[in-house]
Amino acid sequence: MAAAKPQPAEHRLTISEIVDWLIEDGLVDVATAELFKKERRFFRGNQHPLVIVGDQNWKSARPPHRPLSLEPLTEWLAKRVGMDYLHIDPLKIDFAGVTEVMSSAYATRFRVLPVGVNSKEVVIATAEPFLREWERELKGILKLGIRCVISNPQDIERYQVEFYNLAKSVKGAARSGSGSTGISNFEQLVELGQANKQFDANDAHIVRIVDWLLQYAFEQRASDIHIEPRRETGIVRFRIDGVLHQVYQIPAGVLNGMTSRIKILGRMDVVEKRRPQDGRVKTRTLDGSEVELRLSTLPTAFGEKLVMRIFDPEVLIRDFRELGFSDEDHQRWKEMTERPNGIVLVTGPTGSGKTTTLYSTLKQLATIEVNVCTIEDPIEMVEPAFNQMQVQTSIDLGFAEGVRALMRQDPDIIMVGEVRDLETAEMAVQSALTGHLVLSTLHTNDAPLSVARLLELGVPPYLLVATLNGVMAQRLVRTLCPHCKAKVELDRSEDEAAWDALVAPWKAKRPAAVYKAVGCMECRMTGFMGRVGIYETLVCTARIKELIGRGAEIAAVREEAFKEGMKPLRISGAMKVASGLTTIEEVMKVAPPVRDGSAR
Repeated sequence: MAAAKPQPAEHRLTISEIVDWLIEDGLVDVATAELFKKERRFFRGNQHPLVIVGDQNWKSARPPHRPLSLEPLTEWLAKRVGMDYLHIDPLKIDFAGVTEVMSSAYATRFRVLPVGVNSKEVVIATAEPFLREWERELKGILKLGIRCVISNPQDIERYQVEFYNLAKSVKGAARSGSGSTGISNFEQLVELGQANKQFDANDAHIVRIVDWLLQYAFEQRASDIHIEPRRETGIVRFRIDGVLHQVYQIPAGVLNGMTSRIKILGRMDVVEKRRPQDGRVKTRTLDGSEVELRLSTLPTAFGEKLVMRIFDPEVLIRDFRELGFSDEDHQRWKEMTERPNGIVLVTGPTGSGKTTTLYSTLKQLATIEVNVCTIEDPIEMVEPAFNQMQVQTSIDLGFAEGVRALMRQDPDIIMVGEVRDLETAEMAVQSALTGHLVLSTLHTNDAPLSVARLLELGVPPYLLVATLNGVMAQRLVRTLCPHCKAKVELDRSEDEAAWDALVAPWKAKRPAAVYKAVGCMECRMTGFMGRVGIYETLVCTARIKELIGRGAEIAAVREEAFKEGMKPLRISGAMKVASGLTTIEEVMKVAPPVRDGSAR
């Protein structure tokens, strides 16, 4: 790539300049470029030249002929002018700190954005490499080094507004109160003699911060939002693809105002801070899609912690292939759930996708001819096709009492949120014996252990034989980003050893190649985007029921299930690895080792 010539004078980039460089670097053919330059209508407005060129949807004239969209053009420009490139990731930027570097008006005037600051230097993002008069002025004011990086001009423009508005709202909210959170914060008991002004949850600044937080979480594909009080400041974290990321630090008092605002939205008791509470909010994203949030508060040493779980109603209309079911998994699952009666269990730890599987299944089973009733704690997603009831422990309405009540509602299919005790298990068994299909969840490591768990609770073996249709264990693994995953040959000793460890003792055939995580702008440099399920389906056949009925060891039940086609979670994960969906490390991290399986 040809190096850019030194620019003797300060100037803004022009379209002709950008197009000429693209021609020089062989990214655009001359005919296309000249035709574009003759179209004067493209030159109107105050848009950055990179934005205008990116809108042309050109493809690189050089292999592999990737689209010349705005982000790749920005990265190319940085190399062309010999500067560092930075993709602005708001999750990694201290907006409160960087907005102290310069005013919003100053940043807007020169189309720059501070993105980092420490005791030695300030990092400034710009899309105008030859407009640097502000740099000398700023260096004299700050008495710090200035390091310029090239960033997407649209990101700079967007975050100039978001960062400064958010910082202004936080400062405005902080001025509204003293920062004390009251006696619910144990460590503030020594400050009771001082001012104890509370933040107004309806303050315009607080409202703006909460609205921004929710929209930003939706944009970042977060599944959970954690608002956590600390001694001096509060922190906000997002869970994205199963991993928590710290988003921002916010003054403790402002954080409490945010918590109160969200509790109001969820129709929770704002005054009560000594006991946990649950609530629900339904809202819309910027594109108009409906989203449900389940709220949960918890009193901690530094105040009230709030977690919001985000539910996308679209999961209810996803087919089983999108959830990660193989054809064999789907067939075995249908065999269990399409029987007119019996018990079907989904097992796995919290956050393994059990609820999504159950809701997707119920959505397909809930035709106009059947009555589907659920008892949940809490109701995860409101679905008009179901009759949903929530556990209310304060009035002694638990799972067992709920099932007992549902039995008088002429149900065809009953979903019980979780089998936690013998009474609930007995009600589920009685429901199945009287001709109903019962779906529920358990917390065990694999499918066969669910049988052991029910026996431990006190369910007689003969009742399990009579009612249990089958059990499915599941986990969620992160899927590789389709934009950047890299194919590697499985010929290195460490890769071969990792594969052998994954599939032992099944001795599954090694694939010729696997994919590795790389990282790009689309996946925020994580290498992963989204999650998919891996499954272990135990169908209760006549032989397995015979083993359960005569009290055989669970190891024997598991071995028989393997003979009849059940694949353990790690083998299900290995199939996802071989198809290029995920990595060996991801499967090893979430799936338990294969138990009691002989070599295959």
